[in-house]
Amino acid sequence: MSTHATESRETADRRKIISARDLSVTFDMDRGTSKVLNSVDMDIYDGEIVGIVGESGSGKSMFADALLNAVVEPGVATGEITYTNREGESVDVLELEGEDLRACRWEDISMVFQGALSAFNPTKTIGAHFKETLSAHGADKTEGMSHARQLLGDLYLDPERVLSSYPHELSGGMKQRALIALSLVLDPDILVMDEPTAALDLLMQRSIIKLLREIRDKYDLTMVFITHDLPLVARLADRLAVLYAFEFVEKGPTKEVLTNSAHPYTRELLNATPNISTPVEEMRPVEGSAPDPVNTPDGCSYHPRCPLADGQCRRDEPPLESVSENHETACFHWEQASEEIPLATQEGAADE
Repeated sequence: MSTHATESRETADRRKIISARDLSVTFDMDRGTSKVLNSVDMDIYDGEIVGIVGESGSGKSMFADALLNAVVEPGVATGEITYTNREGESVDVLELEGEDLRACRWEDISMVFQGALSAFNPTKTIGAHFKETLSAHGADKTEGMSHARQLLGDLYLDPERVLSSYPHELSGGMKQRALIALSLVLDPDILVMDEPTAALDLLMQRSIIKLLREIRDKYDLTMVFITHDLPLVARLADRLAVLYAFEFVEKGPTKEVLTNSAHPYTRELLNATPNISTPVEEMRPVEGSAPDPVNTPDGCSYHPRCPLADGQCRRDEPPLESVSENHETACFHWEQASEEIPLATQEGAADE
């Protein structure tokens, strides 16, 4: 399901900071090859926030790991991930190794991994974590710690208290913000976040989202926010990309994807997602289950669950095609989707 994204007028003159082409991640298993990311393409532009959305097991975390060439063995990432820096120099991240790869992971592309609340070493203060990171990359400690204090302050934390604390002395929300500051201490171009708010309560989640917008604007960051929580990322992202069965099935500007989604899966996902504007009795679960990565169906991977599926869907794999400028979907029948699968509430989807 590989195709080059259509550039809008808004993005055509901006730096394409990441260009992933034919990106796959596979694991060899006793019962066969598990393909957990299937020949996907994605362009990410300087300064934007892209939300990667999908069910558990859809391939979201594998996409995040691949962006940093951090897929763990026995997993294998193939294809190309071209990163272009501020000076216009490009490199394929998947070809980096050793010191070059280590530098890229912190200095160019940084990541807040899933399960971040247990990421700190409990025997070290938060300040020691910052100093260790700065030392490992040969950065000036005095300047680096000054920047750390500024980042912590920007995230509404007391820098001196946090730096002198051990992880267990901080709340979950404080640890999460401290980890975001740590990921930014070397001034990376891109911050990749894999379910960074999953362990936090609703109020703290919304607080973190607000802070991330402020940080993006202040430091001219590009962000990739990976989550199963569609309403949450809709508050943050400029653009959404929906993953289903290890492939992108829809990409587009956030408002358009929410109010004029074209793929049946996106529409059913919206109708299954709780929001305050939709009566509970109008919510509908997505029927069926996601396919086995070792045995994905022929044709469109969504056809076993799709109310629009026909013989063509069961036989042929739909390419991504344009719905409108910079909005794409992989569905043969996307023009009928809005009539066949009405959204429970257009206004609710937009507001959420």
